[in-house]
Amino acid sequence: MAVPSWLERLRAARKTALVQDGKRKVHYLFEDGKEMAEEYDMKTGQLVSRKWREKNALGGSGKWQVEVGEPTSPLVGTLESELIKESSSNPVFMRKDTLTSFQWRIRNLPYPKEVYSVSVEKEQRCCVVRTTNKKYYKKFPITDLDRYQLPLDAAALSFTHANNTLIITYQKPKEILAAEEELQKELKKIKAANDDDSECKTQ
Repeated sequence: MAVPSWLERLRAARKTALVQDGKRKVHYLFEDGKEMAEEYDMKTGQLVSRKWREKNALGGSGKWQVEVGEPTSPLVGTLESELIKESSSNPVFMRKDTLTSFQWRIRNLPYPKEVYSVSVEKEQRCCVVRTTNKKYYKKFPITDLDRYQLPLDAAALSFTHANNTLIITYQKPKEILAAEEELQKELKKIKAANDDDSECKTQ
């Protein structure tokens, strides 16, 4: 059965935890040297962000790649911030999950809802966003389903549009919900490196 294999990798990873700003931050170091950092809301247990980093060709740490959460880091430099502001009218693609679904938001898409179509490409294992006016096209995988080697289900996919934002929702299958519940039990066993009321700043 494939489901435990990803869970086993998570269990085998070296994990450290930190509580800060109402979030539980968990860092994973895998056997292959890859790193994963996740943040969970302390009240709801909901995943707020997930990012990955692996060694570069010279053996040093590469840049963090955001999988879930805001696509830009709050630590970007002034020049980078200005560049981001200049292109703020471009569509911004990001993933923000809920407890029961994977969810993606594409900001700065001003067209009415009937312009969009969102479909599942089972062979390519991805979702595709198209517009009838040919102004936007996006193909993206559901990485969690790939990790657990689960099929994509078109019936689980839906979308809505509000405030110039296209919101795409994919209901999590029961296998994922069960695995996430198991993982939360594992994470609760990790003692945080600091207390709830600690004001320590990230270095």
